Parts: sequence; structure tokens; C-alpha cells
Amino acid sequence: MIMYGRRNRTKLLLLLAAFAIGYIIFHRNTVNDLGGAAVKRGVDGKEHLVQGDELERLKKTVYEKPPLDLNNLGEMGTPVKLNLEGEEKKKEEASIQKHQINIYVSEKISLHRRLPERWNPLCKQKQYDYRSLPTTSVVIAFYNEAWSTLLRTVHSVLETSPDILLREVILVDDYSDREHLKQPLEDYISSLRKVRLVRARKREGLVRARLLGASTAMGDVLTFLDCHCESHEGWLEPLLERIKEEETAVVCPVIDVIDWNTFQYLGNPGEPQIGGFDWRLVFTWHVVPEREQKLRRSPIDVIRSPTMAGGLFAVSKKYFEYLGTYDTGMEVWGGENLEFSFRIWQCGGSLEIHPCSHVGHVFPKQAPYSRSKALANSVRAAEVWLGSYKELYYHRNPHARLEPFGDVTERKKLKEKLGCKDFKWYLENIYPDIHVPQDRPGFFGMLKNKGMANYCFDYNPPDEHNIAGQRVILYPCHGMGQNQFFEYSTYNEIRYNTREPAGCVAVNSGTDYLTMQLCRTAEQDVPEDQKFILREDSTFYHVQTKKCLQAVDKSYKGSPAPVLKPCTDSDLQKWFFQERT
Repeated sequence: MIMYGRRNRTKLLLLLAAFAIGYIIFHRNTVNDLGGAAVKRGVDGKEHLVQGDELERLKKTVYEKPPLDLNNLGEMGTPVKLNLEGEEKKKEEASIQKHQINIYVSEKISLHRRLPERWNPLCKQKQYDYRSLPTTSVVIAFYNEAWSTLLRTVHSVLETSPDILLREVILVDDYSDREHLKQPLEDYISSLRKVRLVRARKREGLVRARLLGASTAMGDVLTFLDCHCESHEGWLEPLLERIKEEETAVVCPVIDVIDWNTFQYLGNPGEPQIGGFDWRLVFTWHVVPEREQKLRRSPIDVIRSPTMAGGLFAVSKKYFEYLGTYDTGMEVWGGENLEFSFRIWQCGGSLEIHPCSHVGHVFPKQAPYSRSKALANSVRAAEVWLGSYKELYYHRNPHARLEPFGDVTERKKLKEKLGCKDFKWYLENIYPDIHVPQDRPGFFGMLKNKGMANYCFDYNPPDEHNIAGQRVILYPCHGMGQNQFFEYSTYNEIRYNTREPAGCVAVNSGTDYLTMQLCRTAEQDVPEDQKFILREDSTFYHVQTKKCLQAVDKSYKGSPAPVLKPCTDSDLQKWFFQERT
């Protein structure tokens, strides 16, 4: 009996071992085949694979999009180009005039249209532990927004966000006065799950309108969107996962452009750009520097960004409140994005862009309503967060010194309470790529000529995104900084550095007039055609041509301009800087 039992136990053990090996091989093969699997965490704290029907249930959006019909205008993000005439053309032009967006075209496009995939293919392979991700309240503030763009934003969120993650969509009406945004809007959203409407009792502006929505939010995370957006598939999960990993991270999606005229979706699956600013305190985009790339382990890791564009981001509700929410002293909109960006970084948080989260945004032809308060908002940001560097801002915006900006005492107390770092730390550690001007007394401001009274160096860049290529002229001095602000550096450059990257005055080979080129980077030498020595007799001597700058009454297109001439003792070759205080 004993011998019989041992033999059977041996057979049983061999059978169990074979079964275990077979199960492991099968399990491994199954895992490798499950590119769309999610992760489930059990009571033991270990991660378990969720697959099949359960995964689909967790990913299920609040609403499903209608079946795809490629005959619909604008479907899959294609451009809509209508050859209109007569009354219909007038209607289109009137819609653009009213909204600065082609609403005539927008109304021809489905509120439920699908977008093409515009993300890194690796994003589709990401796995999420849906049950452990925080929930979010999506806050969308609007003022006199068109019906189609507002509701396409709402439907886009509902049709791309997992039901398990989206707590609610909060629409905040900032005291609109257009009829379609009154009872018709209430009636429409009453049939939509998870959508609430909050109305301001007076015009509050973007900052306070968003805070009105945030104050009623029940989600763990606040996700702010503009009112003319379309969400890409899988946009929400990356934002929430990152905030789950790091609660002090404020995370932005990649902002894809939707053309204001044709509604073409211009998303790019390549490397996104990150935010910066120039010394006018204007937001700028620029490529990801190499030092930031080295911090990433994968093309789909988050990217640190010095600043945010402002309209689209997600933040832990608790952390948002800890940071002091928005500066409620800011009016309407403009400047709040840079203020919040500085505060995030200087007070211990991080600001990031997630390559796997894409949201389309319609950038209007121009601002549809006044930005008259943007200057005061920027002054508030400078006074609280820039420290002594605020002088660089004021030098380039001398009129800003006279702008009433309210009381910032409480914001300075908040900065002290949170133990925030100074702006020097921010420049050295977060945005070392920006050129910090020297602004030595007597070597910046209006560059004036002694012989041609009240005429200054003047430069108008080709556009907001391209500083180089145009000629420098002379124009009556206006004292407003901006296109008449120049700085002479210790490296013998005449810098036009109100914008970033900065421009430097140069002389093209074989010519005698001045053009603007990009300045060298910190690691490069000054190009010979950009070297001007400011001599003791107040002449600017161009090293390469051995000539001096002279004010000429009729030069470029018959207008005054500085040109190179043989050096003389003429007052037309004498130059001096004057700062407006």
C-alpha cells in the first residue's frame, strides 16, 4: 500500500507540474496578444490583467458616436471648402465677422464628427488601470459662443471619455446675451447625461468663470477646456494617469489646430512643441530642447514645459486649491496662463505636456472680444512672480508702469506661505534657454539719431512667429517700446529682444542696409555681419565692412532708414539710446 501511494503521488506531482508549465506558456502568449489590455488591481495590491468584455466595459464612453459616414462634410477632420455666391456668401462672411470663426461652415459639420488618429502609435498600446484612475470634472466656460462649436465640444467630450472616469461636464455661461444660449441651451442639455449648466450673474471673465465651475465640481481632477474644442480618441486617460502618479503635476494635452475657416483637423503625431514666453510676457511655442529629451525614457513620456497656452489642462482639484487656484484679480482673459505657469514651477509643482493626449482647438481669426485687461493681468504676474526681472518687462512695455493693476498683497502672501522659489531659480532650472537681456543703463531703449531729430530705429517682424528677414527703418519715435526697443550688448550686437528668440541687426553681403537675423545661441560666436562697435564719438562702426551707420532721409521705399556709409564726423552718424521711464 505504501509503495502504491508513493507511485500515485509521484504521478500526481508530475501531472500538476506539466499543467503549471502549460498554463504559464499559455498565459504569456495570451498577454503578448493583448495589445489593448487594461490592468486590474486586486485586494492583494498586485496588478491583474483585464481583458475582453470587461476591458471594453471599462473603456466604454458616456455616449457612442453615430456610425461613420464619410459623405458628411468635415468627417475625419477633412477641410470644408464651399464655393458660395450671393446671399449665402454674405451669410458666411457675417458669421466670420460675428465670431471670428467660420460658423457657416461649422453648422454644416456634424456635432459628432470623428477625427483622424494624430498620436504616436505607441500611445495605442498603453495600458490603464481604469478602476484606480481619478475621476474628472470637465469645466468649459463660454461667452456668446456659437451653438455648433459649443455643442461639438460637449459631444466630443462625452463621446471620447470613459464613463467610469468622467464625473461631469460643467458648462459655465459667463453672462452671455444671445438667445440661443438661454432656454434653447437648457432644453438641449437637459437630455444629456452628466452635463450641468452654471450661469454667472454678471460678466466675470475667463478666470472667475472657470472658478465658478470649479467650485461646484465633484471630480477628483479639474480638466479645463475651451468652448471650441474636439477631443481625440484616448485623450483623457493619459492626463488622469499622470496626475495619479504625481498629484503636483499639472498636465496639458497636445493642442492640435483646427482651422478656423475650413475646420480641417491639423493634428501632428510627431514631437509636440512646448511653451515659453518673451519679455513682453507673451506666450510662445518652441521645440523641445535636447536637455529635456534626455530626461525622457520613451517618446510617449511627458515633456516638461516652462509655460502653458492656458486653455486646456488638467490639475488635481486639491492641488489647484493648495496652489491658490487662479488670481481672481485678473479680468476677462490674457496673462493668467503665464501667471499660473510661474506659480506651478516656483511653488514646487511641475507643468507637463502628455504626447498621448490630443485635443483639437479652433484658434479664431482674431480675439472675438476685447483684451483690454490683458496688460493689467500681465503686470499683476510681473509684480508677484518676476522679482527684479520685472524691470526687463517694463523696459519693453514702458506704458505698463502706468497701468492700474489692483492689489496683489494677498498673492504675495500666498507666495510666501507656499515657500515659493524666486524667478532666478525658474530661469536657471526651468527655462535656461531664454536669453536674459543685460539692459545696461544707457544701452537700451529707443535708438535715436542726433542729426535726424526724433527718429528711432524701428522694426516690424514678418509675423508673430517669425522675427527675421525684414529691413530696419527709421520712424518717428513713439516711446511705446515694442518695435522701437533695442539693446546694445557687451558682445557688440544691436539686439531687438522684445521677442523670443531675439533678433540681431545684420548687414547682408554686398548691401548697405540693415536687416534682422536671428541672434546666435549662447554657445556660438557673434557672426561678423552682426558686429557693431559703439565708439566713444557715438558712431556705430560695422567691423566687417569698416563703415559707419548713417541716418538717410530717403532710402528704403523712399522712407528714412539707417544705412552703411564711409565714416565721417556728421551728426547723422551719431546715435544714442534713450529709455522712457
